[in-house]
Amino acid sequence: MRLFQKFFGRSPSTEQPESDGFFDQYCHDLPSHQNAVDILPGWNSAFPGPLPLQAGNHALFADPRIVWAIKQAGPIENRKVLEIGPLEGMHTYMLNKHRPASIDAVEANKQCFLRCLVTKEILGMERAHFYLGDALKWLESEERHYDLAVASGVLYHMADPGYFLSQLTRRCDQLFIWTHYFDETVMQADDPRRKAFNGNVETRTFAGVPVRYYERHYFNANATKEFCGGMKDRHYWMHRDDILKLIQSLGFGDISITQEDPNHSGGPCFCLFAKRDALAKQA
Repeated sequence: MRLFQKFFGRSPSTEQPESDGFFDQYCHDLPSHQNAVDILPGWNSAFPGPLPLQAGNHALFADPRIVWAIKQAGPIENRKVLEIGPLEGMHTYMLNKHRPASIDAVEANKQCFLRCLVTKEILGMERAHFYLGDALKWLESEERHYDLAVASGVLYHMADPGYFLSQLTRRCDQLFIWTHYFDETVMQADDPRRKAFNGNVETRTFAGVPVRYYERHYFNANATKEFCGGMKDRHYWMHRDDILKLIQSLGFGDISITQEDPNHSGGPCFCLFAKRDALAKQA
């Protein structure tokens, strides 16, 4: 009795009700990968191939944008890759199949980061390492240099997209971006896609290039489990022309564009692949 009191601070009581219930933090189902998927609601991507898993609805593990990017990059075997915003690891999976030396994938969204870890466990991406945190701080502080950087669905969520591009291009020789952009010729004043913009336009200068910033807000979209936007409500889209001019000014003059869609429901968008000038001369 005294020993029990020493460790538990009270005497055992026969009045304590017995229960066969489970504590909430434990899973009592048959072990499976589906259990891991289910504890993280809000998946966007559908797992590839014949895997009998229920997650999201988008076939992003076979994304043609990444197929094109890898083709533009040439063989990435034994190359160092940086991925900003891996979301759920679907593009990481595609890159990993080409046997790069390493993939550093940086994700700021806590839930997305955990989904990436679940994806890695299910699909076995042995060359990928996921890091939770602010990608800008990674670019500012890490001295690693990459053969290829991938930032799909990232630029238009940034609070300072021009600065992000300035930092990203310092760390890589080839760059793939998929992004929405602002273009008043295809998204005119009465276009419903402009409702998230408040009309504020700023101009900032990077590498000698004036860059227009079109202020935009999420209007509480971040309250949903599926939210995978930026870290701040106030974010800016860049003008299409300014994106190209800035990347060129930052030393990436060899630029290819594909899958441009001015009528995308989310706003005009394109895929962009750029090579550092010195690398392009060697090709």
